[in-house]
Amino acid sequence: MNIQLRFFASVREKLGMSEQKVALPADINTVGEVRSWLVARGDVWADVLAPGRALRMAYNQQMCEPDTKISEGAEVAFFPPVTGG
Repeated sequence: MNIQLRFFASVREKLGMSEQKVALPADINTVGEVRSWLVARGDVWADVLAPGRALRMAYNQQMCEPDTKISEGAEVAFFPPVTGG
């Protein structure tokens, strides 16, 4: 399955990229599994997307949970929580 990844704010800065097209392994079916797959890349990926980090996720520009199912051509985005004042 091919999807578009998007990275925002500090996630983008630490990874050094704002987007990337990827071909996922056949066993990746949810947004949470995409995150785990990226963490398995190691190095900066493991640090920035680590399970213990506060991180928001979106699927096709809608906020989502890790168990959200993905489909061919989808967009999955990762970004830090936003605070305001």
